[in-house]
Amino acid sequence: MSMTFTKPNGKRRVVVTGAGMLTALGRTWNQAYDALRERKNFVRCMEGWEMYKTMNTRLACPYEGELPKFPRKKIRGMGRVGLLSLVATDDALKMAGFVDEEGNIDPVISSGRTGIAYGSCMGSMEALVDMCSMIDRGDTSKIDSQTYIKCMPQTCAANLSIFYQVRGRVIVTDTACTSASQAIGYAYEAIEDGRQDVMIAGGADELSAADLAIFDVMGAASTMNSTPELTPKAWDKNRDGLVIGEGSGTLILEDMEHAVNRGAKIYAEVAGFGTNMDGTHITSPNAETQAVALELALRDAGITSDQVGYVNAHGTATDHGDISESEAVYSVFKRSVPISTTKTYVGHTLGACGALEAWLTINMMNEGWFHPNLNLGEVDERCAPLDYIKGEGRNIDTDYVMSNNFAFGGVNTSLIFKKWKAN
Repeated sequence: MSMTFTKPNGKRRVVVTGAGMLTALGRTWNQAYDALRERKNFVRCMEGWEMYKTMNTRLACPYEGELPKFPRKKIRGMGRVGLLSLVATDDALKMAGFVDEEGNIDPVISSGRTGIAYGSCMGSMEALVDMCSMIDRGDTSKIDSQTYIKCMPQTCAANLSIFYQVRGRVIVTDTACTSASQAIGYAYEAIEDGRQDVMIAGGADELSAADLAIFDVMGAASTMNSTPELTPKAWDKNRDGLVIGEGSGTLILEDMEHAVNRGAKIYAEVAGFGTNMDGTHITSPNAETQAVALELALRDAGITSDQVGYVNAHGTATDHGDISESEAVYSVFKRSVPISTTKTYVGHTLGACGALEAWLTINMMNEGWFHPNLNLGEVDERCAPLDYIKGEGRNIDTDYVMSNNFAFGGVNTSLIFKKWKAN
């Protein structure tokens, strides 16, 4: 049986050979699948947040599991966000066969042919507070040699490169809610252009009340503090805003020929990627330019929108966000395409959401079942007429799925994944 390792344009084909995730859904697809099937979210009212008296919301979706133990000397420069990225990346590299259970690292990782593309909204908030205490109170006692390392924008990418001795290129994608999706897209491009054979790609964000306060002051955060199980409710006419979550997600992308030659298990092919900027407003989305990002991904994949069977939406449950996104999707698909958002289960994981949602979407495609939108009673008539999945979810047999994310700054991303078939 012959296999074509290049696209019609001569560029290399790129596949997913491993992934790791850390979210309230769990750390494995099996855990996440069971949780999604239960159709319950993990949002809760946070104890202790009453101290923020002028903040209206108390809702969030933290990761409450224990983190694995790593040698202290190797994680000294990691705040919580760095540790979250490490857990997801370690799981991903083990799944891909580049790290064994004893922690031995395959030489290809340090060969210069493996790189990292990783992002977050910011570094560790706790370390940032320690740094700011010097300016605020003239107190330098909390600052040590690792404080800046923990809070610097590139903390995840830099710490991962040191931990695994990665010597290829580094791409830091601190673009808020598109950090992980841009990382995956740019990693894909680095491989298809022949600049790297393997890329570690993803994003992470730790839970911080400060992140929630940003949305609270904008009136974009849900305040259903007494009924956390009923929010967020994307697309619903009674939605009242988003809920933030915590997590990390890492995908291992690989040149298809490289993966096949080493006998790696392949989970999906990265078929297309599109990204652009609105250029119109720092926080208000633009449906027209969002649609362009989707069209760029379809063009890159060499397919039409009719071939995409499901869309995993950014779906934040904010007023302008939901309406704009639905209009963008409908203008491209011109049909009632099946669509749902994972954020109704785990909240908005910010810099991690693009990788988490991409990995879940890949697995749902392989499973043939796609989760519904939680808490969706009556669709807001201002949202475009899409097929908003409800109830028990939906069985769909499709070869292509799309995962979209949008961010402050007017950053838009769209990823298309193709079901893996060995031919």
